[in-house]
Amino acid sequence: MTVGFNVLEATDDGAAVRAVLVAEGRTDHPGVDWELAGRLGFEAKAGRVQVLAGDGRIVALAGLGPVDDVDTDAVRRAGAVLATALRKQAAVTVELGDAAGLDPRAAAQALGEGMALASYSYDRFKSDPDPSALAAVAVVGPDAPALSEGLARAARLVEAVRWARDLVNAPGGTLVPAELAAAAAAMAEREGLDAHILGREEIVEARLGGLLGVNRGSTQEPRFIELRHVPEGPSRGRVALVGKGITFDSGGLSIKPADSMVGMQGDMGGAAAVLGAMSVVRTFAPDLEVRAYVPSTDNMLGGDATRPGDVLTIRNGTTVEVLNTDAEGRLILADALALAAEAEPDAVVDLATLTGACMVALGGRIAGVMGNDDGWVDQVRSAAGRAGERVWPLPLPADYRRQLDSPVADLKNVGPRWGGALTAGLFLQEFVPDGLPWVHLDIAGPAWLDEADDFGPKGATGFGVRTLAALLEGFEAPGGTAAG
Repeated sequence: MTVGFNVLEATDDGAAVRAVLVAEGRTDHPGVDWELAGRLGFEAKAGRVQVLAGDGRIVALAGLGPVDDVDTDAVRRAGAVLATALRKQAAVTVELGDAAGLDPRAAAQALGEGMALASYSYDRFKSDPDPSALAAVAVVGPDAPALSEGLARAARLVEAVRWARDLVNAPGGTLVPAELAAAAAAMAEREGLDAHILGREEIVEARLGGLLGVNRGSTQEPRFIELRHVPEGPSRGRVALVGKGITFDSGGLSIKPADSMVGMQGDMGGAAAVLGAMSVVRTFAPDLEVRAYVPSTDNMLGGDATRPGDVLTIRNGTTVEVLNTDAEGRLILADALALAAEAEPDAVVDLATLTGACMVALGGRIAGVMGNDDGWVDQVRSAAGRAGERVWPLPLPADYRRQLDSPVADLKNVGPRWGGALTAGLFLQEFVPDGLPWVHLDIAGPAWLDEADDFGPKGATGFGVRTLAALLEGFEAPGGTAAG
């Protein structure tokens, strides 16, 4: 069930369920039994929620942390914990309270995102689902028009995130490449985007050797999804988005252990993020030309699967010795990056659940960001910060490139054990022409939750959709400063 939002100019005294956003030490909100809240131990720390009940009414207090630190991240989290605590309630009135001093549009958007994201559940295969009952949220705060705009933005954005989560959560044997392509084409038609879906024959014609090599062990045909948004008037730039679309990853002949295959339907989290962002590009970046490139296959162990030692030829003519078939995402991204570069965009960003090494470095909640242009890296980091998605910069050391040297091909697809996230980034950089600003986001950690958090249940997170929307909305053509 999706959450609907509306705005009230004043508190509804008759509301059966009332929620207030409260900063630490603030007890000046009327109609709240602060003595009871104190006896229950409520301290308004960020992420805390306390439900008070009496006389047939419910009052919920959501903590924002110290009053001087209240920002949109705190509001987003408060919205999330409220939605979880009140998931059995159909309608809630929320007062911005101590968040009312923030920009009202930004505060309302953050609140809406938090509440709607936390209300998500994936029930497609549940015989007896138990979704959140929360369907209507009335928001009270200053500047009703700005609040309405922020809530509308949140609703549009969360719709895209929820769709991305649905795609990633779908089992690998259900959402095969053809089904992913069909879903992308249907979205493109609905949103007024141009779509070009390449089947196997067109992929062969396009010389996408990395994608074909990974697909050799599968009985499912590959797809290459191209989507394009062209502004109706003048464009302020051209951006290419690239997403890894491995619909299930067994590891190929370099087979994964059984436990490591669990959740591998999530290996297309980058593709889902790109498709989700494209579904809202006309809302957040109508005057920007945006092209999306999504190569899609599963990685299986069929009788003609790519063998360790095989050599593949990528779209741009580069040859790659495959030493580990479980390092397959970079092979299909290589084709996509080479193809994206041919359209001469102002900048490129790719997203991929690429390496376990990035999770070793940054854990499961932070994406690694690498790139060849300082200004473009900074834009991506700033967009992620505004969206409330955490990223952290990692280097691309030039001297590590020799670790990918191959005795039989232009390069090999893996380096040594250590620094795997960095050598993966260096591999991808080989398919980006000099002078083209490019950023790589390794989202292996935050694309999937092994246990529920404030913003959703175990499984897909839709990480990257909000960052890309913010990035496209605020895009400025990079100046071309080489990253160190």
